[in-house]
Amino acid sequence: MAGLGLSPFEHQSEHNSKREFRPGCPRGKQVAQREASLERLSAFSDGVFSVIITILVLELDPPAHPTFAALLSLWPTGVSYVVSYLFVAIVWVNHHHVLQYAEVPTPKLIWRNFAHLFSVSLVPFSTAWMARTRLAGVPVAFDAGVFVLVNVTYVALLWETFERTDEREVSAHARRMMRLRSFLTLGAFTIAMLLSLKFPLWGLALVCCCLLFYLRPEAPHSVSEGSRILAIFRAPWRRKVPPSDANA
Repeated sequence: MAGLGLSPFEHQSEHNSKREFRPGCPRGKQVAQREASLERLSAFSDGVFSVIITILVLELDPPAHPTFAALLSLWPTGVSYVVSYLFVAIVWVNHHHVLQYAEVPTPKLIWRNFAHLFSVSLVPFSTAWMARTRLAGVPVAFDAGVFVLVNVTYVALLWETFERTDEREVSAHARRMMRLRSFLTLGAFTIAMLLSLKFPLWGLALVCCCLLFYLRPEAPHSVSEGSRILAIFRAPWRRKVPPSDANA
C-alpha cells in the first residue's frame, strides 16, 4: 500500500510495480500507453520549469562599476531573484509530487497542468519588475498576485490528481490537511498582495513565510506527529523534579 510516508520516487516505483505489462495483452498495451503519456506530461513540465529558471538567471544584470558598493546597491535584485528562485523550486517539488498520483492523463488534467505552468511562467516578469523598481509597492503586489494565481491553479491540479486517488493510498486526514494548507496559504498570499501596496517589504516577508508551508509537499500524517516535533522544543525547558525520599 502506497502512502504519504513514502517519497515521491518511492511512491512512483511502488505504483508502477502494481501495473503489470504483458506483451500481446491489450490491457497491458493500454497501461503502457498511459504511463508513456504521463511521462511525456511530466517531461514537458520539467522543461518549462527549466526554461523559467533560465530566464530568471538571464534577467540578472551585473553592476556597471567594479566595486562592492555597486554590487551592494543591487540588493533589491538579489532579494527578488532569491525569493522567485525559491518559489519556482518549491512549486516544482510540489508539482512533481502531485503528478505521482495521476492515473490517466485526461484532457482536464492536461489543461489544468497548462494553466499551472502558465501562472508559473509569469514569475520572471514580476521578478524583473520588482528588481528594476527596487521593490516598489505595485510590483511587489503584482508578484504576490502571481503567487495567488499559481496557488489557485495548484489547487485545481490537486483536485484532478490527489483528490481522485484511492483512499487506501491517501487517507481522509491527509486530504483534509492538504485542502487546509492550500486555502490558508491562498488567503495569506491574498493578504500579502494587498499589504504590499502600502508596505511592500512586509508583504514580501509574508510571501516568504507562506513558502515555508510548502517545503514539504506531503501533508502532515497526523496531529501526533506535530506533537512529537513540539515536544523536542519543549523538553529542554522542563524543570527536572528530584526523586522523592521514598524512591531513594
